[in-house]
Amino acid sequence: MTKNVQHLSLYEQIKHHLISEIELAHLLPHDKLPSESELTKQFSVSRITVKKAMSDLVELGIVYRIQGKGTYVAVQGKGTTAVEQPIPPQRAPAVALLLPFINNQHNALLINGVESMLSEAGYSLLLCNTENSIQKEERVIREMVERNVAGMIVYPVDGESYNREILHLTLNSFPLVVMDRYLRGIDTNCVCPDNFRGAQEGVNHLISLGHRHIGFLSTTINGTSSIEDRLLGYEKALAEHHIPIDRRYRYVDIELGEHKPIKEKIRDFLARYPELTAIFAINPGLGLQVIKVASEMGIRVPEDLSLIFFDDFELSEFYSVRPTFISQEENMLGKEAAKLLVSIMENPDQETKKLFFPPKLIIRESTTKPGSGG
Repeated sequence: MTKNVQHLSLYEQIKHHLISEIELAHLLPHDKLPSESELTKQFSVSRITVKKAMSDLVELGIVYRIQGKGTYVAVQGKGTTAVEQPIPPQRAPAVALLLPFINNQHNALLINGVESMLSEAGYSLLLCNTENSIQKEERVIREMVERNVAGMIVYPVDGESYNREILHLTLNSFPLVVMDRYLRGIDTNCVCPDNFRGAQEGVNHLISLGHRHIGFLSTTINGTSSIEDRLLGYEKALAEHHIPIDRRYRYVDIELGEHKPIKEKIRDFLARYPELTAIFAINPGLGLQVIKVASEMGIRVPEDLSLIFFDDFELSEFYSVRPTFISQEENMLGKEAAKLLVSIMENPDQETKKLFFPPKLIIRESTTKPGSGG
């Protein structure tokens, strides 16, 4: 074979090498090929690159696999039979999706989007719950590599700014997409909502209604790019309307599992700053707590206090006050993350992509003009 391989991709070079070995009779029909691990070391490439080359050779009928034994040279030409080439049914290659939680509507919509796109592309989905633990996330990533998954989509845990296993995958060119946020300093593919723009649009809506004293409620900001960007969007909206940024109105360390209940923290915050006429919360969990606490304090939503937050919650249409919220279009984000991953798996030499999609403001009953209750 005289074809110049200088400009071929890595997996095509491996294919070219093995085909040449077969054509030169260095490998004969039914000879066993080197293992994926051996080829990985021989060519100094990632495991996924070798898997891609071998899968292509199987599809071309040049080699065949025997489950649990290895890959062998097929008999070429006429007269080839199933006995000569015992190719077992091939399972759809699996992709792992790592999520910090799986018990809310937001992630259910993400899962639906990811699965629908992967299924259409011929991949199966392995769903992994990291329980919002960096340690478990790192362990699950290692386990998925050992299971030879074709690729991974990782929704990082809260507060995560660095992950050594994600860095390791990136350096080894493993097909990976980070979803919902990005990790600063790690040049990996990511698909995210434009959190800055979403927060800015939400606060602009409050300002357009006449609000000037707008609170910001958040869990711990440091290390979570999505929350950091939402705070920046909140402040940008205020600055563009020449509204002074009062840092007292930022409550940014509300955490679950602490000694003082979240409701008490929010109650203290609202009591300390009675001049607030609107609240921007970073998620529906905090938003719903605001509604409950305000009701207990005799503060009416939205007449006395307008409220807006990111993401909807299940059965919100039937809530006493249907909330105004910023939709991240989760189903679409899931599809786009899976679409990008499939593209990377099938074309591993492409440039790293960071894709940001605009959220959508859904205006309902929890926002109105300040003092509208009379």
